[in-house]
Amino acid sequence: MILHSNILGEGRSVVILHGFLGMSDNWKTMGQKISEQGFQVHMLDQRNHGQSFHSEEFNYEILVEDLKAYCEAKHLHDIVLLGHSMGGKTAMLFATKYPEMVSKLLIADISPRFYPVHHDSILNGLSALDFDIIKSRGEADELFSKYVSDFGTRQFLLKNLYWIEKGKLALRMNLEVLKEEVAEIGEPLPTQARFEKDTLFLKGDRSEYIGVEDESVILNHFPKAKIVTIANSGHWLHAENPEDFFDALIKFIA
Repeated sequence: MILHSNILGEGRSVVILHGFLGMSDNWKTMGQKISEQGFQVHMLDQRNHGQSFHSEEFNYEILVEDLKAYCEAKHLHDIVLLGHSMGGKTAMLFATKYPEMVSKLLIADISPRFYPVHHDSILNGLSALDFDIIKSRGEADELFSKYVSDFGTRQFLLKNLYWIEKGKLALRMNLEVLKEEVAEIGEPLPTQARFEKDTLFLKGDRSEYIGVEDESVILNHFPKAKIVTIANSGHWLHAENPEDFFDALIKFIA
């Protein structure tokens, strides 16, 4: 099975991977801007997310093979690969396993290191949404706000809501498997993994995902890496400061 994608524009291939509990739709505005600079942008839904297939298997090795199968099916090579958070981990592992398929690597707000599980409140909140009772997006948001106080984070996550039939909401993600396999999200890059080509790490100045102590870890795996801080942004830096994010991205890939 091939991953679902949204494809915009013509030109050199830029492949974008969303983060945990996200989907390709989160990148539509940014993808449109990138495509207008003469690139063909492929925004993918990773397995168990968005409109891609559901599966019991879920780990970075599997996500990498999904991406390879997609690139081969679409005849993509020498791609610019951009990944955010979980998508960044997939992108890192893909680039180190298949460097001949990647021309440049761009990682948004994630380090190659191990991260402990920290999505409990979000997963509990999503699990609490009972769509036999909840009949509108507003009702879903009201219940979800008891678990996730930040409005922007809630709006981002509730993009997963869709009408499965008239009057019946559902979540696009495979929540049961993602809850079961959540520990996989924090797994580090294998010790020996290296990618020797141009790499850019973008981090939010208000985010704690990439700290000073991560710089040596990054350079160990990506010796040509540069780390750039995006002002006025947290973990969702591409949504919180899209102008500076876009400027840094285009400067790197142009």
